[in-house]
Amino acid sequence: MINYISTLADTTTPTGGTDLVMTLVMVVVMIALFYFLAIRPQKKQEKEATAMRNSIQVGDEITTIGGIIGKVVSIKEETLVLETTRNCTKIRILKSAVRSIDVKAEDAE
Repeated sequence: MINYISTLADTTTPTGGTDLVMTLVMVVVMIALFYFLAIRPQKKQEKEATAMRNSIQVGDEITTIGGIIGKVVSIKEETLVLETTRNCTKIRILKSAVRSIDVKAEDAE
């Protein structure tokens, strides 16, 4: 009878150690997937937008996030001045408000 109980105790040992390892592996895999599917592409997109905004030159035609289209007249550190109509209406905006460069100054000439 004693041998039967000790044998039964040996066969029913909990596998808590392997469950913990599998849980940790799954958490690491989830974090890695989140990084490669969410964080990394967003950082790449932010770098491209920053590079585009830093390449703006006087004479470029741009579109702002608000939908204003104009020609760049002057550039300062964080702002630029747009000429929006033939009447020389000028608007000062932040560089961070630029959505895209429509026509580069070199291409317009």
